[in-house]
Amino acid sequence: MIDASDKTFLTDLFQAAIRAADPEQILRGHLPEKPNGRTVVVGAGKGVAQLAAAFETLWAAPVEGVVVTRYGYAGPCQHIRVLEAAHPVPDKAGLAATEALFETVSGLGPDDLVIALITGGGSALLPAPPDGLSLEDEQRLNTALLASGAPISVMNAIRKHVSRIKGGRLAQAAHPAKVVSLIVSDVPGDAPSQVASGPTVTDGANQADALAAIDAWGIDLPARLIEHIRANPAPDPSDPVFAQNRVTVIASARLSLEAAAARSAAQGVPAIILSDAVEGEAREVAKMHGAITRETLSRHRPFQPPCVLLSGGETTVTLKGTGRGGRNTEFLLSLAITCAGLDGFTALAADTDGIDGSEDNAGAFADGRSAGRLRAMGRDPSAMLAQNDAWGAFDALGDLFVPGPTGTNVNDFRAILIR
Repeated sequence: MIDASDKTFLTDLFQAAIRAADPEQILRGHLPEKPNGRTVVVGAGKGVAQLAAAFETLWAAPVEGVVVTRYGYAGPCQHIRVLEAAHPVPDKAGLAATEALFETVSGLGPDDLVIALITGGGSALLPAPPDGLSLEDEQRLNTALLASGAPISVMNAIRKHVSRIKGGRLAQAAHPAKVVSLIVSDVPGDAPSQVASGPTVTDGANQADALAAIDAWGIDLPARLIEHIRANPAPDPSDPVFAQNRVTVIASARLSLEAAAARSAAQGVPAIILSDAVEGEAREVAKMHGAITRETLSRHRPFQPPCVLLSGGETTVTLKGTGRGGRNTEFLLSLAITCAGLDGFTALAADTDGIDGSEDNAGAFADGRSAGRLRAMGRDPSAMLAQNDAWGAFDALGDLFVPGPTGTNVNDFRAILIR
């Protein structure tokens, strides 16, 4: 079994990372001046209900609006409606929620203020197929993107070309009201236009970029989707309708990792942040983390134990098998295989929103004995990895990490304690 004190230590670091993205704490200090007209809140994402509730507490003035979150992630608000929809594959409730957002910003004037609260997960929660396309087309697109192994930046560059709301189109609909976007980033690099595919923020990516990405990643899409992308440009960032808007990233993986590092240091264990923007196949990223762990334990380089290795960002999983799991559990199963038999480390990898993939766990714990324990149960860890069945592996071991929905989302959190 994994050492209970190691689990407690790593869980404490995870909670420190979550506290650094606490909705009320991160909103305070980023609120704009109150308008002469109405204040309208719109938003989407896995942590948006908690942001909306915190905004109501801090604003202390009349407010109205609508936000949409994943099923099971809603929280109480007094004046802002909280709707729920499906994630990661959009559904009809998401269609209705998208229309509710458009209705909310319709007919606003130059004295009105729109506060856009955006967190990760909003891309799937806001389906809005353009004329000539259907919800089924958008579902097919999302499924193909999720299975492709493409990084989130590629997925969002494509998504925004097949939508009536993404790529800044919600901000266009709110004009002439001023739009202030307060964003909790779950994307490597923290580009605000990438979070939830930027419903209120556009960038310079064009149709050629989207088509090149589809070709480069071998994403199989129906011809009508390709033709739609080719014929319909995304909004231009230089459009005057965006001129008075303001965009601020108020929480990110970087800030949360720094908080976890400070918490570790306060307990006498130095922490090293490898990167807050790691991308790539989860199983391959794990091999590099495993190599650093082995080198640190065996040769005391590049770091001196005891220490904690921290990293964030968003890895991907190219689906080839029929198992259950997510990118964090896949990372850990590959790490367990890479470091099989290596004594002296314990790892936690978890999604900061509380859900890894489509199951109820945020991630899991692993150490150098995890692979051997699976084999002792008659399970082949390599075969389970080949089937993308990392959830099944850690469920069998009893090492799933299930904190429940956290109310925020700043991407993946990985911590390796080296004793």
